[in-house]
Amino acid sequence: MAKKSYIAKAPVRRLMKTEGADLVAEDALLFLISKIEEEAKEVTKSAISLVKDDKRKKITAEDIKKASPTLL
Repeated sequence: MAKKSYIAKAPVRRLMKTEGADLVAEDALLFLISKIEEEAKEVTKSAISLVKDDKRKKITAEDIKKASPTLL
């Protein structure tokens, strides 16, 4: 059974094409999506920790920025 993905292939393929990739292998596309999802999960976990520490419920853009200094 295939792993459930939250990110659709078509938008990522279009993004890659916009950046100059004329042909993208399926395994390369799936690998990139997997890495994007892993990073998003880690950033979300860190942001949730910040929100809980501040006794809030809503994650803000500022929380994401603090949780992901490498993405900036």
